[in-house]
Amino acid sequence: MLVMVFMAIIIGLGYLFASYTRFPYILPLAVILSIVTSIGSYYYSDTIVLQMSQAREVTKDEYPHLVYSVEGLALAAGLPAPRTYVIEDSAPNAFATGRDPKHAAIAVTTGLLDKLDRNELEGVIAHEMSHIKDYDIRLMALVAVLAGTVVLISDWLLRSMWWGGGRRDNDRENNSSDGIIMIAALVAAILAPIAATLIQLAVSRKREYMADAQGALLTRYPKGLADALRKISADPDPLEAANKATAHMYICNPLHDYGGWLNSLFSTHPPIDERIRRLEAM
Repeated sequence: MLVMVFMAIIIGLGYLFASYTRFPYILPLAVILSIVTSIGSYYYSDTIVLQMSQAREVTKDEYPHLVYSVEGLALAAGLPAPRTYVIEDSAPNAFATGRDPKHAAIAVTTGLLDKLDRNELEGVIAHEMSHIKDYDIRLMALVAVLAGTVVLISDWLLRSMWWGGGRRDNDRENNSSDGIIMIAALVAAILAPIAATLIQLAVSRKREYMADAQGALLTRYPKGLADALRKISADPDPLEAANKATAHMYICNPLHDYGGWLNSLFSTHPPIDERIRRLEAM
């Protein structure tokens, strides 16, 4: 259903773009793009997200404590050990990705390894392991790629209207239907990224609460994850490798733009204080 919604948005944008520009081949291209993007995001979304995040796979020789922690918690969760990646960045954060537990990966920043103690690190890894066990990784990776595609197409449509609209004014000044199409295309280009963001919110917020609870159950130490969330959220460094398409995948919002009621409303994560409160109440 999620893929079908995104396909409908992409095809709808293509239809409006084709109607506005009067280039009929744009609509079939949009249909092909929506199909290719959906299939590609299912099989290759983890690779795309890891490359976007500038993550590299590491071994036990480089980060033995990290890899052993991942393997130990995977064993406790009854899962195959996911591949382990590191992002060279001072901001503490982490995410999991993949299409299923057999093709999963956990990525952490060097800042997370430097700033968290053993219990806190295991709490973060257990949280990500819960996302893997519940197949959240598939859903969140799909959303990252598909939402990013919608944003790119909307930006393309807006730019084409801005730079190309003036050349057609003389041909269209007496055609009211073209004016309606132009307005519809403009509204769709503006609202489509908002719709993609709202889908991200619906996907990620409740799943973060669930992953917190299951992660605490896995380690039997809720305080470790609570302290980790407190440290990650208080860290002033923004994560350079993050963007709006992948922000919902991280354990905490990596963009540091969640201040104020409006930003909190559109944040991909539930409030940190509430997450910590629930963990400490366990």
